[in-house]
Amino acid sequence: MSLTEVKHWVFDMDGTLTVAVHDFAAIRVALEIPPEDDILTHLAALPKEVAAAKHAWLLEHERELALESVAAEGAVELVRELAGRGYRLGILTRNARELAHITLDAIGLADCFAMEDVLGRDDAQPKPDPDGLLKLAAAWDVSPSEMVMVGDYRFDLDCGRAAGTRTVLVNLPENPWPELADWHAEDCAALRQMLQPRQ
Repeated sequence: MSLTEVKHWVFDMDGTLTVAVHDFAAIRVALEIPPEDDILTHLAALPKEVAAAKHAWLLEHERELALESVAAEGAVELVRELAGRGYRLGILTRNARELAHITLDAIGLADCFAMEDVLGRDDAQPKPDPDGLLKLAAAWDVSPSEMVMVGDYRFDLDCGRAAGTRTVLVNLPENPWPELADWHAEDCAALRQMLQPRQ
């Protein structure tokens, strides 16, 4: 299947549709998480009360970032073109769902995604677990092989591979994971160009 034939698209949010602003090193320091640990995995292993307090801090910190979100190069035009073609569009983020909606509002794309097609860390097991993609495939009544997962990090590609979807890596000049990405685009503008009919 070529990329132009895929009609079910799932996007990561931060760093994919938006300019990446999360300072994960600073977040780890603030939450007393070792530098080598994944933030969400670490929080999931903590006692309930401790985890709740740290999740609350994280949510407020990320809310401030969400309100100031800036669209990544070419992201608005890409998503609007896909929506205009009538494609099904979803979001799968390790952020909270409510913040994903705030972010989509901030970058002017909220109308392109159905509320129920935006999945956050409380709606599905966080990436790289394929849970979120499989939930969207079931909701859309399509095989994962008819979908594409678009992201800027290895977790997005691992998630797509585990679910059985196609994968696109964006917003990196080079592709450090060629074995995981079916397609690579320097940014969303370049990805949109890949969808145009060849002259």
